[in-house]
Amino acid sequence: MGIDKPACDFTIYGVLGDLTRRKLLPALYQLDKADLLHDDTRIIGIARHKITRQEFIEKMRHNLQTFVKETLDEDVLSRMLARMHYVLVNLDIPDEYQRIKEIVDQEQRILINYFSVAPFLFGDICTGLHHADIITPETRVVLEKPIGRDLESSRVINDTVARFFNEDQVYRIDHYLGKETVMNLMALRFANSIFTTNWDHNTIDHVQITVAEEVGIEGRWGYFDKSGQLRDMVQNHLMQILTLVAMEPPVNLNDDSLRNEKLKVLKALRPITEDNIDRKVVRGQYGDGFIRGKEVTGYLEEKDGDPSSTTETFVAIRVDIDNWRWADVPFYLRTGKGMAAKRSEVVIIFKRLPHNIFPDSYNNLPPNKLIIRLQPDEGVEIEMLNKVPGIGDGLQLQRTMLDLSFCEAFNNSRIADAYERLILEIIHGHQALFIHREEVERSWTWIDSIHAAWQKSHEPPKQYPAGSWGPVASVALLARDDREWEE
Repeated sequence: MGIDKPACDFTIYGVLGDLTRRKLLPALYQLDKADLLHDDTRIIGIARHKITRQEFIEKMRHNLQTFVKETLDEDVLSRMLARMHYVLVNLDIPDEYQRIKEIVDQEQRILINYFSVAPFLFGDICTGLHHADIITPETRVVLEKPIGRDLESSRVINDTVARFFNEDQVYRIDHYLGKETVMNLMALRFANSIFTTNWDHNTIDHVQITVAEEVGIEGRWGYFDKSGQLRDMVQNHLMQILTLVAMEPPVNLNDDSLRNEKLKVLKALRPITEDNIDRKVVRGQYGDGFIRGKEVTGYLEEKDGDPSSTTETFVAIRVDIDNWRWADVPFYLRTGKGMAAKRSEVVIIFKRLPHNIFPDSYNNLPPNKLIIRLQPDEGVEIEMLNKVPGIGDGLQLQRTMLDLSFCEAFNNSRIADAYERLILEIIHGHQALFIHREEVERSWTWIDSIHAAWQKSHEPPKQYPAGSWGPVASVALLARDDREWEE
């Protein structure tokens, strides 16, 4: 076993599913191509379909050819396919897990179990692994979201897994934590004094976090309508970004140090209840509209839709963090489907200068902004004021952008997908980029309070046309604080 590349049996439950095709297989291919997998590492697919190993290999080859965004290296492809094995297991039949025991070798390789299946099957898999007696202290399990749909259901799932696995064996994935720009957020904050010393209520006016999707439900109406945008996006992705922006400097980048600081932020979130929800939250639902010139059907008219549904496809929230660093600095979160553009970004808006000596250019000097783009074009921009070149018109100012595009700044080097980093961290047993159980529960506690307030109000979501930036009420959410969204 190589010291830097631990050998493992990387076992994927639900290997024929969409997540495996689109994300897991391409990520494993890129790790293999970068020589980051041990020579003895194997990829074991688990599903309940009766197919031969050769049929399985051909399916995997087709998936890689379809979803890897570059020309495949035939040598790497051959090496990766040679690693692959298929085991037929009905996940709810414990005796069938003996088939997995016959193929893995935990004296030679770490057993990693990636649960790319619905959460209600997590307990069946854990029970089956226990029944087959293939759980050791080195065995790891990887849990995809959603981990429940509220605090109570998340505890049921986590309690089930905890019957068989210790917390340090459990890796709860939020792929946003593996994004290059999210990782770079920590470097910006804690490796550059220009930001480290100006990252609090003294210099920052407010923070905006936007995760906007152009697409609608795309055939997932039944699933999405049971969750909604608050549970589907805010509870995990936006909460994780929020904690990284707001947390105190960790002692180091070790697992517990980083996670403890994120947890402190979640504990400091001011509750949103029926008493203040009208001033703090806007929920919306997209109707008919146009995106990129193409007519789009409204949420209620989507295939298999229920015209009486009050499930939200858009949420905007003012979040207040009750601690010393962020006193009176609001965080505005916004996420929605069927919006004007696909965009994920964090915008830090700094306070205006108290006095303006350039009235010929601006009656009020615009604030500086730090813009961290998560997708589609990862990078960082700083908006600042510069003098317009020339000698005839006096001293005129103009907004300019300092643009650090990752591809351009780093010689067009390829930016790794989030799943590549996260899978590599799992293989090496590093948990800093994964979510602790207490984080999940703190986040659900805060989210459940919002849902409870909605249920008591009986107010339906506000409509917005597909292809817009959400309901007009979301503009008013900031306008009442004399602020506006960055568009």
